[in-house]
Amino acid sequence: MNKGFLKVGLLSVFMSLAAWNYFSIPLQPDWTYEQRQLLTSLSLSALTELPVDPSNEVADSELAAELGHGLYFDTRLSGNGSVSCASCHKPELMFTDGLPLAVGTDIGTRHTPSLVGISYSPWFYWDGRKDSQWSQALAPLESSHEHNTDRLRVTRTVAEDDRYRELYESIFGSIPTIPLEPFSATPLGNESQQTAWIELSHSQQKNVNQVFSNVGKVIAAYQRKIIPGRSRFDEYIDALKLSSANENEIYSSSEIAGLALFIGEAQCVTCHNGPLLTNNEFHNTGVLAISGQLPSMGRYDGIRAAREDPFNCIGLYSGANRSECIELRFARDNNELVGAQKTPTLRNIADTAPYMHGGQITTLTQVIEHYNEAPVSMLNHNEAKPLELRPVQLRQLEDFLLTLSAPLATEEHWLLPPAN
Repeated sequence: MNKGFLKVGLLSVFMSLAAWNYFSIPLQPDWTYEQRQLLTSLSLSALTELPVDPSNEVADSELAAELGHGLYFDTRLSGNGSVSCASCHKPELMFTDGLPLAVGTDIGTRHTPSLVGISYSPWFYWDGRKDSQWSQALAPLESSHEHNTDRLRVTRTVAEDDRYRELYESIFGSIPTIPLEPFSATPLGNESQQTAWIELSHSQQKNVNQVFSNVGKVIAAYQRKIIPGRSRFDEYIDALKLSSANENEIYSSSEIAGLALFIGEAQCVTCHNGPLLTNNEFHNTGVLAISGQLPSMGRYDGIRAAREDPFNCIGLYSGANRSECIELRFARDNNELVGAQKTPTLRNIADTAPYMHGGQITTLTQVIEHYNEAPVSMLNHNEAKPLELRPVQLRQLEDFLLTLSAPLATEEHWLLPPAN
């Protein structure tokens, strides 16, 4: 054999092996004890029971979930009779809608976030302007671009529907008298609706608000059923924890490399941690403003709105004592929160495009590229720093993120409109 040819061949093999070591990691990485502990904390096996919501006394009532299930899919809770909660939070799309901006009775101003596992969060909406799931459920009903109805009409629907009334009274006791006139009234609506609200007596206003808040509470009870299911990621982590022989049959070398990046060099786990892969906090990551809108002030405005909300944890219609409203009472509200948006879960991230608070980023590949570059923020500062990952590492990271998809751990009948 020609010695020169042999030398070139060996050099080629050597360079291939060097490239493998440079661009990837071994199929069986030597995870440190600390890494294994961190990985264990990310598995759904570490997910605790749903936290108690002291502001919602029926949060875990099956009857409340049943009533909320019906209301969630009911288009009568909209001004034009065609929009329900499920219009934007579609079960078949992991409770998102696949659109950049939500579309109800009109085009909205924000991207629809997933409801999967959201009951574990202490804050709701991208800016956290609601401090409970039930108070969040009320806002779309009266939003002009979502359901575009009002609290008087919502409460009247519950009072006049035989099935709803029966369930409501089994849960909360006798429903109070709801005015038959005016047709429409709310303190948040147009001038005629606000005038009609003012003309109601104080006791009538209180009765309407009580039933309206209970509508939010039963919808929240239903949404607490929406729980993520186990993915290949969880199977890998649990096999790793048990030192199972088949752990490396679950993940490819590229997916393992992506996981190593996720908890290491890419720094994703800094914000996307815990079993739901979110810290439920707020961060400015330099995302561009939504087209046609001024840059969002984000959490800076959101916490102020939460504190002023009559349906918040310390409000009249909350079931909590003031001492139990720790999140609301001690939440930060400083200038560092300007432009900060809530960290979304990464569970089923491949199935919930587009991304960010305004759907500004279309694909998962582009999301990863955004964090790799970490552009200057239009407001305040970008908390993220450029990662400077190589193209192969970006692909590995995406390969890992694709493993986070799984069917929901929710009984199928909750995912369909209730039978009549």
